[in-house]
Amino acid sequence: MALRKILAYPAAELKQPGHPVANIDAGIDALVTDMVDSMYAAPGVGLAATQLGVAERVIVLDVDHENPGSHLIKLINPVIVEHEGRIVWEEGCLSVVDFTAEVTRAKRVLVKGWTPEEKEIEIEGTDLLAVALQHEIDHLDGKLFIDRISRLKRDLYRRRVKKWLRDGVPLEAKKPAVSI
Repeated sequence: MALRKILAYPAAELKQPGHPVANIDAGIDALVTDMVDSMYAAPGVGLAATQLGVAERVIVLDVDHENPGSHLIKLINPVIVEHEGRIVWEEGCLSVVDFTAEVTRAKRVLVKGWTPEEKEIEIEGTDLLAVALQHEIDHLDGKLFIDRISRLKRDLYRRRVKKWLRDGVPLEAKKPAVSI
């Protein structure tokens, strides 16, 4: 078990898309294990490899707060193949500290991907699971949830972060909002 540092906005690595995983090997297995441990320790609902500075298309999520681990999802090379409906959800992110905002997403998604055991799977998600899947896959595309809110709200957050950095406040000292 290794807890890895979760990057915080404005880290440039967060804007870099992840590369498809060509081989699911021991290195990817170790990455997934570290991601799960880091997500639970943060604590968060989901985590993408790009949030750790690893440019690989890997995500982990667990939307069941009451029974951690019982609904853990580990996905390699996830792709949204269907989406429908519309839902507005209050999102936060381990990489966007001290901030939440309402984001409009698809209410239902169907995602295809691979497990660490090299099994191709499909996951259908609605409501929170749909939102979390879309949020984490956005990370793999170099997008943050703040890229999906109004320019005004995004600019206000950017100014607040710049002030913290100018004042020498380490972003790690800020409390992360509940992560989606």
